[in-house]
Amino acid sequence: MYHAGSLLYFPNFYFKNGAKTKPKYFLVIKEMEAELLLVSLPSSVDHLPRFIEQPHGCIEIPEGNICCYLFKSGVKIAENEWAFDLDTYLYGEHLDEYEISLLADIYPLEGIDYEIVGTLTGEELAAIIHCFSNSATVKRKYKRLLAK
Repeated sequence: MYHAGSLLYFPNFYFKNGAKTKPKYFLVIKEMEAELLLVSLPSSVDHLPRFIEQPHGCIEIPEGNICCYLFKSGVKIAENEWAFDLDTYLYGEHLDEYEISLLADIYPLEGIDYEIVGTLTGEELAAIIHCFSNSATVKRKYKRLLAK
């Protein structure tokens, strides 16, 4: 379930910072040692400057401290041909680590606590990893993990 490229949906996602729960997608970017996952929480909120072009894929503006991977709405990104309904953003500065055992405790039941949406295509996952591992915005420790 939690492997690189897994895209899950949680109807009630509990944020690490204690923010109010809400429905949230969850993308596993890399499996790491010690039962840890490197994860991005996709967002439909656009934080990019209005003047930049927004194609599907990596958007890197080093002088603006911006690194984002954009899934354009309707573009099939998963092996099961699934696509987001809205433009959806992965922000490099929001990568985070999650423990598999903690996720299993909080979200034990598939179909109730979470849904497996699909697995990203190999090409899409490789493009995300390339985008983040070459970004000036992403933390060095994550860039090292992505390079392995």
